[in-house]
Amino acid sequence: MQPDTKTVVGVFPDPRSLVEAARAARERGHPPRDAYTPHPVHGLDEALGIRANRLPHAALILGATGLAVALLFQFWVVAIDWPARLGGKNERSILPLVPIAFELTVLFAAIGTVLVFFAQERLWPGRAPRHPSPRALDDGFVLVIDVPAGEVESVREFLAGSGAGEVRVEGGG
Repeated sequence: MQPDTKTVVGVFPDPRSLVEAARAARERGHPPRDAYTPHPVHGLDEALGIRANRLPHAALILGATGLAVALLFQFWVVAIDWPARLGGKNERSILPLVPIAFELTVLFAAIGTVLVFFAQERLWPGRAPRHPSPRALDDGFVLVIDVPAGEVESVREFLAGSGAGEVRVEGGG
């Protein structure tokens, strides 16, 4: 947030009015910074203008990396470093390698995706929480908009007219 901006926070009583206010705020040229809700709200991502997440792509790449690491390491151990013919099976067979390859695929994808998510959302250890209203944890639907200092009153009136039961201004210089 820039020093000449203020944050306007509106608390709505229901999800429908929150989605409508978010959509209308974007149309007015004041895209909301974020919305906080006690449960997932259908259509809110689109109303806020949030793009599709790239987390599934990261999970796919990490899973493929885990599969490649597992297969290459096991094949190197069984066929090159320590070849042993056990039970009359060919040492270059891939079937005995499948269980460990599956496990490492899941492990790399799961742990890596969590780490990518934390990095993407900037959730570092010791970071102070940003929660504009405790009502968002219970029964409120909160919309947060950053606006230039000169437009605070018009946005405040807009949120109140859109059905916000509580509107307040925070921070800024």
